[in-house]
Amino acid sequence: MNDISQEMQGKIMQFQQLQQQIQVIAQQKYQIEMQVTELDKTIEELGKLKKGAEIYKSVGAILVRTDDKESLKKELEDKKETLEIRIKTLGNQDKTLREMHMNLQKELTEALQKEKA
Repeated sequence: MNDISQEMQGKIMQFQQLQQQIQVIAQQKYQIEMQVTELDKTIEELGKLKKGAEIYKSVGAILVRTDDKESLKKELEDKKETLEIRIKTLGNQDKTLREMHMNLQKELTEALQKEKA
């Protein structure tokens, strides 16, 4: 790497950082998508419950009994909506980073070919 200029070394490091950021965002997006899937199933099961059924919700490290099925359903739907917004935001970040990554890859390829010539 001694043959490569400082500027090129910096761009290579930036390229690697972009790769890592893309991976982190992909992992976060996947985890949130799994939470949304779980919320969908929970909301569906909540809808199947008969009136008067015992319902518990998680509050921190404990389960608390709740009698207000509609309030719990609304709370879960709000949480799902928030997570879906987060997924969209992560998708936008992913798109931007991938574009930057492609542009930098193109720039590095061209620069390395010039240095070889």
